[in-house]
Amino acid sequence: MGLEDKARNTADTAKGKAKDVVGRVTGDKDLESEGKSDQFVGNLKQAGEKVKDAVRSAVSHNKK
Repeated sequence: MGLEDKARNTADTAKGKAKDVVGRVTGDKDLESEGKSDQFVGNLKQAGEKVKDAVRSAVSHNKK
């Protein structure tokens, strides 16, 4: 499930970047803000996935 979550988080970040750019180009501050928020959430979720991976790796190394 981790790979699927990472892909979804990357897609959310990319969607946010697109909204941010479109908002800037069109002068739509709300869309730009929403895009930045989407990027932040996607990056935050991605960081959570990396923490989970690190914990799993540490636990598996300790079991050996």
